Amino acid sequence: MATTAQWVAGARPRTLPAAIAPVLLGSAAALRFGEAALLPAVLALLVALSLQVGVNYANDYSDGVRGTDEVRAGPVRLVGQGLAAPASVKRAAFAAFGAAGVLGLVLVVLSHAWVMLPLGALAIVAAWRYTGGDNPYGYRGQGEVYVFVFFGLMATLGTEYTQAGAVSWFGLVGAVGVGAVASAILVANNLRDIPTDTEHGKRTLAVRMGDARTRGLYVGLLAVSLVALLLLALWEPWSLLGLLALPLAARGVRVVRAGTVGPGLIPVLASTGLYEVAYAVLVVVGVAVGRSSA
Repeated sequence: MATTAQWVAGARPRTLPAAIAPVLLGSAAALRFGEAALLPAVLALLVALSLQVGVNYANDYSDGVRGTDEVRAGPVRLVGQGLAAPASVKRAAFAAFGAAGVLGLVLVVLSHAWVMLPLGALAIVAAWRYTGGDNPYGYRGQGEVYVFVFFGLMATLGTEYTQAGAVSWFGLVGAVGVGAVASAILVANNLRDIPTDTEHGKRTLAVRMGDARTRGLYVGLLAVSLVALLLLALWEPWSLLGLLALPLAARGVRVVRAGTVGPGLIPVLASTGLYEVAYAVLVVVGVAVGRSSA
């Protein structure tokens, strides 16, 4: 039976910044309207975290029962390593999805953002279908698209909409920025797993592109986040505080460009996640400073 520490590790904490950053960026966009609200922001954060944990457990379950996780260089695999029964991990995934659904419903009712109901339901279905079901899209090289859409565009703009009742170009550009970084986290993860995924027939984007081009994609996605940050300055010059997060991005870029493989890529997940959160926090600070000095 898995220990509490193993269940926590199985939730893959290094991926949680992908849930936190878009909510922060969306709240910054709402703040520009003067409409930032704490309760909707907290609810949006809990929804995003629940979805992220749910998709991580669902991935653990689905890859485990398929045998894809029998040999991995990454973090704990509850099913693949025989630490927990597949049914238990599947229940944990659906419990997290259920929590996301309930919290999302509360958020929609409080904010009257009814359009988010079908979008939220779609996010839960897409989270399961990433590696679950008969034809998971994560096995067809489309995982990065899911991450960009749901942990970039939808999470950021949904957060802004539930607070401000509208979305903005600032929010959209910010969504592209954090979505690109979130996708980069998955790219680094799949770069590490190219050998085992290839062996087990898991045709991730990294497997399809190959090692060299996948490393270029990682760097390119972080470059997109930098361009997005520069564009945010068109509306709020203080957003350039986000440039202070670049050393964290540079740390991951150095490791990836050095040709590091296997477990040596694990720190890239942490540094990229920290970059994403720092990026979003600094934009929030920039917007707050800009409003206070206006």
